[in-house]
Amino acid sequence: MEYLPVEVIGNILSRLGAARDVVIASSTCRKWRQAWTSHLHTLTFNSNDWPVYHELTRSRLEIIITQTIFQTNGLHSLSILMDDVDEFSAAPVIAWLMYTRETLRQLYYNVRTTPNINILEKCGRQRLEVLALAHNTITGVEPSYQKFPCLKFLSLSYVSMSALDLTLFLTACPKVEVLNLVSIDIVMSDPQATMELTSNSLKDIYVEAVSLDKIILEADSLEKLHLKDCTLEDFELVSKGKLKLLKIDDVSVIHLDIGESAENLEIVDVSNFTIMWSKFHHMIAKSSKLRRLRLWQVVFDDDDEAVDIETISACFPQLSHLSLSYELRETGLQYGSEDSFRLENVVVLELGWMVISDLFSHWVAGLLERCPNLRKLVIYGVVSETKTHEECHTLANFTSFIVRLMRKYLHVHVQFEYE
Repeated sequence: MEYLPVEVIGNILSRLGAARDVVIASSTCRKWRQAWTSHLHTLTFNSNDWPVYHELTRSRLEIIITQTIFQTNGLHSLSILMDDVDEFSAAPVIAWLMYTRETLRQLYYNVRTTPNINILEKCGRQRLEVLALAHNTITGVEPSYQKFPCLKFLSLSYVSMSALDLTLFLTACPKVEVLNLVSIDIVMSDPQATMELTSNSLKDIYVEAVSLDKIILEADSLEKLHLKDCTLEDFELVSKGKLKLLKIDDVSVIHLDIGESAENLEIVDVSNFTIMWSKFHHMIAKSSKLRRLRLWQVVFDDDDEAVDIETISACFPQLSHLSLSYELRETGLQYGSEDSFRLENVVVLELGWMVISDLFSHWVAGLLERCPNLRKLVIYGVVSETKTHEECHTLANFTSFIVRLMRKYLHVHVQFEYE
């Protein structure tokens, strides 16, 4: 170890990350101490890493963090994640940011301060490439002054800000490619106001636990759109057709419009969602490049609706992974003759039940007949803790049916996942 270059030791310490581990390791010898002060690139203060963080007084913790940061020179990544810790004084936190901002490329910041710190003012006009903010308030964004010219990744979690400030913030990040919005508190001056987000560089957006009337997203380069646990009246995407992934999980939305963005879709994953099949199919019908389609625990707006397997076969010739789970009805089992259509390229088929019934067995058999090149079948089911005699009988019949059925498909690997 004594022959290792000090730069290599600095890289080793940077991989440790946690400030406590870095301090302990750097006390090994003078050379490691030198590596800490001159060649350390990554430093993390995380209240979940060390219980003692919760036992120290606020002032003592501020002193420890200040002394540790001020002994470094040239940090590239700084994480200060202080969950369940008392609010810090603003002055030392400002000192940490001002001391490191010229060399920082990544900042992960979850610190509550009194008074609140304008983090954009302290970190703007620098070379930050990654900025993750949590439990903060952002006000008065000035994009002409608070620019982030190099920022590519932006994450806002439990952040309070106005819709206008979020719009302006995105404008101040001309190179941003990834945007995560989690449980942000959007302050609307007008109850019926629309939040408009515009970015020519954005490729990936993730929105979780957000409640708004309307969001209009203009992103010509967008490739991934993921909405989770959101309540929206309207969501409109204006793009130039580069979207490759659409994922919707437990979202309540009255009107969803992705415009002409579906042509290059490769993955559509929808779960815990109420759909009107005719409208949903119309939205993605032009996705001839679709490889994966997942409709899981979806509920149909009309009782007479069901997923049209024949339409799926016709519209998505490249489909290789198909996952379906919804309440079965007789109307959803009319496939026509075996030769009427086939899912030629489907190699993985995942099927799940909400409530086990004899219909499920016929559904599985019908789909297997139409997947001549299938390699893997996965059955997902929910088995209640308190099972009636009828439920046990139905499950037993299904098991026997599958055993008999799969004798016809010995080349297919079968897997069961019950919960």
